Amino acid sequence: MLDRFAKLAANGVVIEYWLERSHSLFVAVQGVDLAVRPGEFVAIVGPSGCGKTTFLNAVDGLLPIAGGSLTLDGRAITKPGPDRAMVFQQPGLLPWRTVLGNVTFGVEAQRRMSKAEALSRAKQQIELVGLAGFEDAYPLELSGGMQQRVNLARALLTDPEMLLLDEPFAALDAQTREMMQLELLKIWSATKKTALFITHDIKEAIYLADRVFVFTRRPGRVKKVVEIRLSRPRDLRVKRDPQFLTYEDEIWESIQEELGVPAERLIAGVPAA
Repeated sequence: MLDRFAKLAANGVVIEYWLERSHSLFVAVQGVDLAVRPGEFVAIVGPSGCGKTTFLNAVDGLLPIAGGSLTLDGRAITKPGPDRAMVFQQPGLLPWRTVLGNVTFGVEAQRRMSKAEALSRAKQQIELVGLAGFEDAYPLELSGGMQQRVNLARALLTDPEMLLLDEPFAALDAQTREMMQLELLKIWSATKKTALFITHDIKEAIYLADRVFVFTRRPGRVKKVVEIRLSRPRDLRVKRDPQFLTYEDEIWESIQEELGVPAERLIAGVPAA
C-alpha cells in the first residue's frame, strides 16, 4: 500500500507508445508503484532501456500515462507545471546569454515574476550553487561542472515543489562528477526540496539517496526498494564504508537477476553480453 503522506505517488502506472513503423504498441513502463515523501531524495536505477527516464518524463507531465494514477500532492499530473523543475543531462544553456541571463531565461519567458525580482532571486541561486562571481560569464567560459551548476540554479529559481534530475552528471569526468554529487547534497540539504534522481551509476544513487528504487527490464516496474541508512550529512568517504559496499552488492545483484549476468562480472564492470 502506498504512503498516504507521499508527495509523489505512482499507483499501477503504465506508459506506452504507438510505433508507426511497426504498427505495434511499445510498453515502456507497466504497473509502477512508488511513493516519494516530502523532502525525500529518491534515486531510480535499473538496466538500460528499463523506462527510468520515461517515468521521469511522465512525472514532469511531458508524457501521458496509459493506466494507473500519478499524483503530486494528491493532484493528478496531466501536464508540466511550476511545481516541478527538470534538470537534464545536458545543461542546454544559451551561448549568447550570461550565467545570470541563462538562470533568469525561463521565468522571463513565463513572466512569472518581475525582472527585478528575477534578478535578485537568480543571484541568490547562483551563490547557492557556488558560482558567485561568475554572473557575467558566458557558457563557453565555464567548465562542464560549472555549466551544470547553472542548469541547477535555473531549476531552483522557480522554487519548485519537486526537483527531477535525469542523469545530470553523466557527461562529466569522474572527478568532477564526484564533486558535483557532493555539491548537490549540500544544495538539497539547504533547500529541502523533494528530489527524484535518475542514474545508471549505482554508487551515485547510494551516495545521494534516502531510498533507491530498482526497476526491472522493460517494461519497467519496481523490482526492489533499498533503504539507505547512512547518516547525513555525507561526504565522499562514506563510499568506503562497509555498509555502503553492502548496499552496492545488493543493488547490483538485483540488476544482475534482470540481465542474467553473474554479479561478479557486473561489479567488476564487465558489460553484459
